[in-house]
Amino acid sequence: MVSGRMSRRSAFGGMVALSLAGKTRAQDLTKASIALLRLSSSGPIFIAQEKGWFKEAGLDLALKDFQAAAQVPLAVVSGDADLGVTAFTAGFFNLAAKGGLVVVAAQSAERPGYPLNVVAVTDAAWDAGVRSIRDLVGKRVAVTTVGSSVHYSLEVVARKHGVDTKRLTVVALQSIPNMVAAFKGGQVDAAVFPITTFRQIEAEGSGKPIAYVGDEVPWQLGAVFTSPRTIAERRPVVEKFLVGYRHGAAAYNEAFGTREGGKIVPGPNYAEMIGILGNALKQPPALVASGLPYIDPEGRLDVGDIYKQVAFWQSTGQVSRDADPKSFIDLSFVSGHFNVPK
Repeated sequence: MVSGRMSRRSAFGGMVALSLAGKTRAQDLTKASIALLRLSSSGPIFIAQEKGWFKEAGLDLALKDFQAAAQVPLAVVSGDADLGVTAFTAGFFNLAAKGGLVVVAAQSAERPGYPLNVVAVTDAAWDAGVRSIRDLVGKRVAVTTVGSSVHYSLEVVARKHGVDTKRLTVVALQSIPNMVAAFKGGQVDAAVFPITTFRQIEAEGSGKPIAYVGDEVPWQLGAVFTSPRTIAERRPVVEKFLVGYRHGAAAYNEAFGTREGGKIVPGPNYAEMIGILGNALKQPPALVASGLPYIDPEGRLDVGDIYKQVAFWQSTGQVSRDADPKSFIDLSFVSGHFNVPK
């Protein structure tokens, strides 16, 4: 009996010790937050959060959801979030040029075989002979906002085909739902859509694709960023985040990174990863799989392309002339970045 009581006491003591150890570990975690959009391009973060890789790196990370890309960098500048991840925009570059933001790693990128954004035309426009980018001259083309990544996608694809977008009527409709409504209602002839949005439109028989942006012009679409103050005062937070983030990016790439003919060749961890993203995005796996962008497994940036984006927006007057990417890109957190200007 004594032996039994001692065993039970030992077991209880062991459980208490484990509980206290768990609490101690939780108390040792550094609290931090990241602003993001609930999109597949944030996939490595959802994966790392679900798998506990941020905690393993010593970070108690809170995810702060936003509805528009423009809101994410503002959250970082205001101090509402320690880090952010979203697409580049003219507004982003202006905030960075004023000393509000620092880019530290890559998010998604447009690459051949990785459908992310698509230029699509209405059935009426298709029937009228609009089958290519050059056929968009004189047509009404919807984007979200002027200076957005969607707008930039239209600009770079049009320029590739020798089309000056001044010869188009670019219609800024402020949101994806507004674009869908205008597209279906015939108020515009074409639009630049995220691929998952277009797949739903296509399934309803309401449009045709004429160009996939990544197949036409690869470019660095988004990034991980923070504020200069966070780097100066809380650099370990950024370092710990990137340990977890790169772990998530590697798992994402293992599951979804191999493509043949634009289709995913599932990796060995595919089922688990698509399940995590489906839960995070509240979308069925088939829809999630149709819009998984390229994400570098190590978080490496195409630095030279960021310079090109800044120069383009400067040429249109959307970004100040004194904006210098070198001042707001920190290459010290991740090694091996691509296309770094000398």
